[in-house]
Amino acid sequence: MKKAFLQLHIAILLAGFTGVLGRLIHLNEALLVWYRMLFATIILFIISLFTVRIKRLTIREMIPLLGVGAIISIHWVLFYGSVKYANISVALVCFSALGFFSTLLEPLINQTRIDFTEFIIGLLAMLGIYLIFHFDKDYRLGIIFGIVSSFFAALFPILNKKLVGRFDSNTITFYEIGGGWLSLNILVPIYLIFYPAQYLIPSASDFFWLIILSLFCTVLAFNLSIRSLIKVSPFTVNLSYNLEPVYGIILAFVVFNENQYLGSSFYVGLGIIFFTVLVQSWRIWAKERHTL
Repeated sequence: MKKAFLQLHIAILLAGFTGVLGRLIHLNEALLVWYRMLFATIILFIISLFTVRIKRLTIREMIPLLGVGAIISIHWVLFYGSVKYANISVALVCFSALGFFSTLLEPLINQTRIDFTEFIIGLLAMLGIYLIFHFDKDYRLGIIFGIVSSFFAALFPILNKKLVGRFDSNTITFYEIGGGWLSLNILVPIYLIFYPAQYLIPSASDFFWLIILSLFCTVLAFNLSIRSLIKVSPFTVNLSYNLEPVYGIILAFVVFNENQYLGSSFYVGLGIIFFTVLVQSWRIWAKERHTL
């Protein structure tokens, strides 16, 4: 269990860098994710030639993995859209809606009862996001992108929990990342009609940051997150990912001085969200201590 939690929190720490990298890369958000998934797929294929080989699957076995990959690609496009149409801090705060969507989606998909306490905690997190949305009107499009992004992000560990017992983490990572890239070949041309790109080919600096994003924040983080699901529940994974905004916002303050652009409503909303994370973390700790 300790190893699983270590893998999970390394993945979260790496994920905290994605917002900063999204700001450093000047590509349109859809193209950014298209290149990210393309490079990650190539990296995974090269790694498989020298280490653990990726298992060949039938079309029937591929379908659920490719479907999850499509969900991930949509999440990433919307997340980077939130970064670009608002800023890193706002995008990461909206990511905190993950817990609320998890409390609704996991019981629905797994056909279990909704935990009323978790539902209330999730609503409080949404209240924090609403305060930011209500007062910082300049960020509304970015906030909408961020909230919808968190909905798709909540689906990922719930659906993957059903797959980790059937396939190894390397195989899951390869087919899901590859499936996400394939789905973007259909989605990106449509997306660019509504949100046009200034240029299609990454610059030298964009290319460098894309390699960093693909290798460490995609391949490594994705693989570690999947491995942790062998021992950790989807809700705990989603809850733990509420730490991603903490890491990301600190980095945004340090690298881009975003704190000077944010009003008091942002900090009030952020405080409510952090409070919900602390309460739910305490509940899980108390529950696990009681079962010992």
